Amino acid sequence: MKKFILFLLIIAGFSTIWLYMTERAGLLPTVDASLDVHFTEENGVVTMHWKPLPYPCRYEVECFSQTTGRTTGGEPQLHRFSSGATTTASFRVPPTTIPMFYQVSAYGLFGKLSGPSAPVTHPAYTEPFSPHSIFRYTEESPASLKPFLVWHPVPGAVCYEVELLSAPPEKDGGVKLSDAYNLFDTQRVYTNGYQIDLTPWKDRRELYWRVRALTLEKKPIGEFSRAEKIVVDASARIPDAPLVNTFVQMPDEYPLLYPVYQWIPMNGIIRYEVELLYSPPEEKYAKTPVPDRAWHHIADDSFSCYDEYKRGDPGSYYWRVRAINEDGDTIGRYSETASFEVPETKGRPYAAAFGDSITHGGGALSYSPANREYDYMTYLNFPAMNLGQSGDRSRESLLRFEEDVLPYRPYNLIILTGSNDLRSDRLAEDIIDDLAKIRDKCLANDIRPIFLTLMPIHPQNIHTAFRTETDDSWRAKLSKINEFIRKQEYYVDLEPYFYDSARTQLDTALAIDGLHPDIRGKMLMAELINAHRDLFREP
Repeated sequence: MKKFILFLLIIAGFSTIWLYMTERAGLLPTVDASLDVHFTEENGVVTMHWKPLPYPCRYEVECFSQTTGRTTGGEPQLHRFSSGATTTASFRVPPTTIPMFYQVSAYGLFGKLSGPSAPVTHPAYTEPFSPHSIFRYTEESPASLKPFLVWHPVPGAVCYEVELLSAPPEKDGGVKLSDAYNLFDTQRVYTNGYQIDLTPWKDRRELYWRVRALTLEKKPIGEFSRAEKIVVDASARIPDAPLVNTFVQMPDEYPLLYPVYQWIPMNGIIRYEVELLYSPPEEKYAKTPVPDRAWHHIADDSFSCYDEYKRGDPGSYYWRVRAINEDGDTIGRYSETASFEVPETKGRPYAAAFGDSITHGGGALSYSPANREYDYMTYLNFPAMNLGQSGDRSRESLLRFEEDVLPYRPYNLIILTGSNDLRSDRLAEDIIDDLAKIRDKCLANDIRPIFLTLMPIHPQNIHTAFRTETDDSWRAKLSKINEFIRKQEYYVDLEPYFYDSARTQLDTALAIDGLHPDIRGKMLMAELINAHRDLFREP
């Protein structure tokens, strides 16, 4: 037995030496730019596949997003987003709601064999942009008379137009409704899903649907999606609960301090209640609330709900949503239960971001901070906690500093607050006083305050989006506040990069609603911060 074990060890030793010499000599087949990559998708989960090499090795997949190019003379760069490793010839792509690029490299026992391969693009985000369906209704899995239609969101879309057809359209894509086969269409869809009512066509076994993205002015973004068949079973159970909308949400290292919950609403229902729990409900799909729920809130005519309380205690949190009538009774049942985890903070975080809704996240009117593609921290080269709260003015940020910042005492605090004050009649001097006090609190607690200059706003777009007026003196206030910020020891100057071509107000291409930067705007914020990494204090 000992001789046999010794024999195996000798063989293993010679094999290792042979493999090492073979790898170093470059005699093994390699991964190169011609790597044949394809994707599969099931219920929103995208998997990347390639032909495996004929010997054991490890593959590293790198994920990249593209920068705006505004800080590099108009030339976009690839920003390394994340990476992952696998020993199989497949890789589950991290959820994404922006165009992403992927490269594969192969590694042997003794180092890199070859690669990276040529960048390949996520299939849902090739140009021209068009939504890609997530749910499909087939003979094996037919639809009820009120199925949920769900798709990958299109970056920057404010709303969507859904079209129901009796047959495939005359031509796939394009921006026009079908002349011959249109049965129904609506533009009142403000999230990436819609529960459609097929009752008027209950005798049809097969129908078709497609969707396209629209701007605030209802102009098309890209084209209609490919028409998808709906196989209908009129006897199938009709969904009677909202659909928790966690589809293709981008991963995040830190959860929001102030969570936002979102769902796909039920057809024709405008009132919903969200409840938060500290443990999973004993009864799934219940009709009544649990007696010991931690928090609940009613949202009218909406598909998202902002938690007014911070959720910073480590542990698991569970939430669900139900449709309710005017008496508060459940319409149907509760949704599936979703969850999120607040990790225990070990030591002081490297960085955190503090401020109002621009920090909290969201944009393009229809996207909440739960959509992390509208969070500038998503595009930073380093991890940062999100301590933003929507609705803050500079005074609110100051008042919650002790409760929301000091428990973490990050080494660096990125500060952006006061944008909401530009619209109000508050004096610039009052806003500056708030910022100075936030700075002093940072310094007193060994936190480096890194200010971001306020960006310009666009009063006309703000009025169009929110039906609110803006103080006529906003430009003078902006100038005074940013003059104060530029006198601080640590600051990043955002303002010059966000003007329109006339240099008078916020560029609509960066912020549709005139106030909150959209995806490209959040990317640009991060690019400017990344370029000033030398301002940050190392632990």
